[in-house]
Amino acid sequence: MSDSQNNVPKRDLTGLKVVVVDDSKTILRTAEVLLSEEGCWVVTAGDGFESLAKIASFKPDVIFVDIMMPRLDGYQTCALIKANRQYRDIPVILLSSKDSIFDMARGRLAGSDKYLTKPFTKEDLLTAIYTHAPLPKANAHPAGDASAISVEKETLPPIDLVDD
Repeated sequence: MSDSQNNVPKRDLTGLKVVVVDDSKTILRTAEVLLSEEGCWVVTAGDGFESLAKIASFKPDVIFVDIMMPRLDGYQTCALIKANRQYRDIPVILLSSKDSIFDMARGRLAGSDKYLTKPFTKEDLLTAIYTHAPLPKANAHPAGDASAISVEKETLPPIDLVDD
């Protein structure tokens, strides 16, 4: 689907901070390349636990989360993000090869803002961002160099999973 078919205005995404969480290196790399081409700053995580530390450090504008992952699945990851007052307003878009109404409803119950079915296209990702993400903030890149972001788990502050 094109942006014009969805009546979603295209906008400049330069500087938009995105976290992509998936246990598939192919999906991570594909999403990273597609979004980086649009000027987004992209950080990736291989599972839900890893993503929590990166979300706390990177403070993204939008988060894409695969549903089927080891340790902490996408529903659980989304629910933890949405249960935390500091992060609950960040749009969470679930990614899955499952397309049943049950799976979509479960995603909504976990707090997701959108549900994208794999395989997704660049237009699918961009339309989700145009619809749900805030305008990018005009500030300096957190790592200083938008072309290479490396976040080490050991140096990140823990995310507070309990809402005070």
